[in-house]
Amino acid sequence: MNTTRKNDPSMTITPGSEKKLTIADERYDLVVIGGGPAGVNGAITAGILGKRVLLVEKEPMVGGAGINTGTIPSKTLRETALVLSGGRSRRLFGIDLSLRREATIAEFMCHEKYVKTQERKRSECELARRGVTILRGDASFVDANAIRLIGSGGEEKLVYGEKILIATGSSPLRPPEFHFDDDRIHDSNEILELKVLPKKLVVIGAGVIGCEYAGTFAALGAEVHLVDGRDTLLPFLDREISLGLVAAMTENGICFHWKTKVLECDTSRAGNVGIRLSSGTTMECDGVLVCAGRSSNTQSLNAHAAGLTLGPRGLVQVNPNYQSTEVGHIYAAGDVIGAPALAATGIEQARVAVCHAFDAPWGCGVARLLPTGIYTIPEASFVGDTEEALIAKKVPYIVGRCRYADIPRGDIIGDHLGFLKLLFHQEDMRILGVHVMGEQATEVVHLGLLAMTMNATADLFHQVCFNYPTLGDLYKYATHDAMLKRRAI
Repeated sequence: MNTTRKNDPSMTITPGSEKKLTIADERYDLVVIGGGPAGVNGAITAGILGKRVLLVEKEPMVGGAGINTGTIPSKTLRETALVLSGGRSRRLFGIDLSLRREATIAEFMCHEKYVKTQERKRSECELARRGVTILRGDASFVDANAIRLIGSGGEEKLVYGEKILIATGSSPLRPPEFHFDDDRIHDSNEILELKVLPKKLVVIGAGVIGCEYAGTFAALGAEVHLVDGRDTLLPFLDREISLGLVAAMTENGICFHWKTKVLECDTSRAGNVGIRLSSGTTMECDGVLVCAGRSSNTQSLNAHAAGLTLGPRGLVQVNPNYQSTEVGHIYAAGDVIGAPALAATGIEQARVAVCHAFDAPWGCGVARLLPTGIYTIPEASFVGDTEEALIAKKVPYIVGRCRYADIPRGDIIGDHLGFLKLLFHQEDMRILGVHVMGEQATEVVHLGLLAMTMNATADLFHQVCFNYPTLGDLYKYATHDAMLKRRAI
């Protein structure tokens, strides 16, 4: 039972007071700093274990970037863009159902607001059900167990945690050459607060976030230019998927500017922003989205007071149990520890951290295989090795492919560019990698993920019976393709 005295005067200091902060009875088994996906899941896990838990969140609402400014909103906006623009219906032969071409920005954002409100409610209800106390305020370490909270009105409170979980997430980097006080220049958080849809949008940085938003705005009819200093799109992808995604995005109207950077972003005049690239290209636009990476939200934590030394971009250093490498009772999960910095992995990291902290018998480690989903248009997703990785490791392999256009479900949904690529070990036909580009790729990949988790071979997909017509058949025919190739060796 939570017996914290919420209004205990010994917990509060008025500005300028010399009264010493006292711990009193503000003691918890676990203090979680940050209410994003990792923090919420860590708090809920500890609640399930019967622990007394405090979740500290500085924003008015829980959810962090996952619910409020990143994962959920951007994916919802993508779906809304496809519906409002008729993006899916236009791919069906002879059909154009684009009836909402004059949709307003309010209509565009309406569904996004509804979805994230519902997800916040679910999180808050689950936290309450598990007995988690939530306090609003900025958190900073006084020492390795004591944490000072400063509320929005300047009130201070000191709490004690036997264990600490840092899950403060990350924020977009803001390079100084871009004037973010100008309402035409946006980072990936600000872009959700648009009042008017841009007619011409320049996206700086072709990482996952830049590519996802580029596709969304292109689907809504904006002229989109994507600028990147590299010559390969998302180089962590299997090269065949990367090239396929470039082709699909180009077909959707996105113009790529490779191996170049912005030399000047001129916001000095009314109207359009002037952009000058190192390639010599100049252009004008009414919107700029800067996707220059992210930095951990650890600047105000006073981490050194807890004995923590932060890494590059403020990362907290942890071991495989997500336990600080310097202070054993402090853990961290999610974006604050760096790659892969996905909501799904952050949630799992927090679960493992809390189970390790309290020696839970069911606290097994994070899954051996972690899928990556990219919500571009079309989607892309993968798990396991790429073809390039297998070549580098000198692992003999067989490739099996099946295009969406080669199965009836692909025709039904109008996807003529999508494909599934499976990588099998040449000797025993174990599945080594699953790579998908196309409609519902982030769902389709899960069949391969489960098969790889079971160390399955090609026989699994050869024998299994899928509903007809479905995208599941991609696996059967990609497997047949690989088996035919192996037979020919």
